[in-house]
Formats: sequence, C-alpha cells, structure tokens
Amino acid sequence: MGKKIVYDITPFTHLDYPGKLAAIAWFTGCNMRCMYCYNSDIVFSKEGIHTVEDLLRFMGKRIGLLDGIVLSGGEPTLHDLEPICRQIKEMGFLIKLDTNGLKPEQIKSLVQKDLIDYIALDYKAERAKFGYITGSSQYLRFIETLDFLIARQFDFEVRTTVHADLLNADDINRMMHELKNRGYNKTYYLQTFVETPNNIANIKHPSKDFAKQALRDTLPIVWR
Repeated sequence: MGKKIVYDITPFTHLDYPGKLAAIAWFTGCNMRCMYCYNSDIVFSKEGIHTVEDLLRFMGKRIGLLDGIVLSGGEPTLHDLEPICRQIKEMGFLIKLDTNGLKPEQIKSLVQKDLIDYIALDYKAERAKFGYITGSSQYLRFIETLDFLIARQFDFEVRTTVHADLLNADDINRMMHELKNRGYNKTYYLQTFVETPNNIANIKHPSKDFAKQALRDTLPIVWR
C-alpha cells in the first residue's frame, strides 16, 4: 500500500472547475504558510486519508459521471503528479491544477506532456509583501511559472485572496500592472478572505473594508 498523500477527496463539485463537473483531490503539505490560509490541517498534515491507488479507484468509478478532477491542497506539486495525471487522463478525465507556482519545473513538464488541461495560479502578493504573507522567498519561481503559461498560451486563470489588512487597492493595482506587463490579459479573480478557526496566522476579518472603487480595472476583475 502506498503512502497516503491525499488528505481527502471531495466527490463532486460544479464550482471548482469552470464549466465542468468534477471531484477534488486534496494533497497533503505545502511550501507556503499563507497567513490567511484556512486549510492549515492539510498544509501541516504529514499523512492523508487516501493513497494514490484509492484516488484512482475512486476516479475509475466516476467514468461517465464526471468531466474531470481538480488537484488541490495544500500544494499538489510537492508530489510526483506525472504518473497520477497520466493514469487519470487514460480514464478520459480532464485535469485542473490549483497551484502557487513554486514548482515551475513540474508544471512545465505536465503542460508540455498534455497531462493538465487547466490551471488556477495563485498570485499571493506583490513582491514587496510576498515573503511576509506567504512565508516564502520564492517569488521569482512564481513569476517563472506565470511567464511560461502566458508564453504557452495555456488555459489558466490568476487569482488572489484579498484581506484588506494585508493587501490594499494599491497592492492589487500593482499586481494587475505586473500581470498585464507580462502579457496576461485574462480575467483576474479576487477572492474574499474567509475567517475560520483554522487560519494559519489566526487572523480575523479585516479591520477596514477593501476599497474596491480604487481599483483601476487594468484587467477584467471578477470577485468570488
């Protein structure tokens, strides 16, 4: 029996994969410690509930019922996804990857081998605040992934979680400017912070409202 690297499986979602009916596989571990993250149980988990074999058996039973699967976490690219994706693709499923982009080598390989169909790339913060918010100094690895996906004209979205005490409108404007300058011209998704008992930094709802009216609309914006 293999290692239990899948923390849990959500058997059905119509929200997490745009336009598709899908399952979600939540992979253990993460290479960030984002202050607002509410999946701390997954991030700090050393072992999940399911093995890869369990996941593949589950997906085998969903052939004809689901369009695809979302690989999420935690950070799924901490694990060797190629053999997993290859077997899932052989069953006929589409695959969406949720990632922070800090493993550009694996992401490039999966895309080049047509093992991923869609990516949601988390843009955590502008460079000046990246380390403070994420606990990681690897901003340029995120940029490497972003540049690759843009140059490849791959089907992907960029999204940012907004907490007004961490990111203000000026920060988001600078982030949009960075995206546009690098050639990103798709929708930019802004996600509202969710307060739970599991937020990594134990932060609460922001002390002030986010000034949406101060956004310059450099890119099409959708709030989630």
